[in-house]
Amino acid sequence: MPGRCRAARVRLKLRRAPRVPKQSLRICLERGRESGLPWKGQEGRHRQDLRARLLQRGQFHFHRQPGHRILIDAGLNRKQILARLGAIGEDAQRLDGILITHEHSDHVNGLPVLTRTKGMQAPVFATRGTAEAIDWGGPEPEIAVFQAGAEFEIGDLRIQSFTIPHDAADPVGFTVTVGKTKLSIVTDLGYLPNSVKWHLRDSQFILLESNHCPEMLRVGPYPWQVKQRILSRKGHLSNDAASDYIADDEGLPEQTETLILGHLSETNNSPWHARLVAEQALQMCGKKPRLVVAEPRQQSEVFQL
Repeated sequence: MPGRCRAARVRLKLRRAPRVPKQSLRICLERGRESGLPWKGQEGRHRQDLRARLLQRGQFHFHRQPGHRILIDAGLNRKQILARLGAIGEDAQRLDGILITHEHSDHVNGLPVLTRTKGMQAPVFATRGTAEAIDWGGPEPEIAVFQAGAEFEIGDLRIQSFTIPHDAADPVGFTVTVGKTKLSIVTDLGYLPNSVKWHLRDSQFILLESNHCPEMLRVGPYPWQVKQRILSRKGHLSNDAASDYIADDEGLPEQTETLILGHLSETNNSPWHARLVAEQALQMCGKKPRLVVAEPRQQSEVFQL
């Protein structure tokens, strides 16, 4: 397979819970700074559940499967993270791990203080380059260092990391698999190499970056140096780049049920532009996932796969 990474396999099992036969995935995303979204119904407690939360100003994903809870990134401050976890009946002290994609502030702003919260025992999972680039501002927490490309387990959650092209020390994306259900998160990358496409295959749910409209960026207010960074191969995916992946025969998997476009720039993009380009790509290739645009500062619905 092109670009397949044969990295060391890491296994970590925490608070092992009995395996549950039903395989379902519950995902909740939020954009912006609104109050937390309450858990809608309790029927999911006896299923394999996984929820994710994403915020424009700070990346924050919460994933839950019965008995196991993880965060992916912690870009909000501690107060906001604790408040949003509390709004869905969760407690940071019950986390089994905090996974970090890279060290940029919108992904780790609240991490150092969060790890020093009383009762917090969850280890931080990060590549060595990322861990060393974070300003901890005090004693370092327990860090489970992994090599980009490694696979590891947290209870029944199988986590696969993969390298992404971004201007950070050692950035990664993640897939989370529960049984036969696979969720993939890929944002903050300048382009989609074959190695990343390979890791996204067989995903029922994909959160894909659609950061900017190239023309809006070029005529927008950002300094030229910032525009160059965003447009570079270690910057951010444009609407056009996302649509190329969607339409590519080797791109968006046929079995993808839900495709969410995220990480939209409020200055250099609009939900209308992102949706229009993606819908055109889907019409061209004949693929039929449900398309959702995660709008900046807007709370989304709850998804279940």
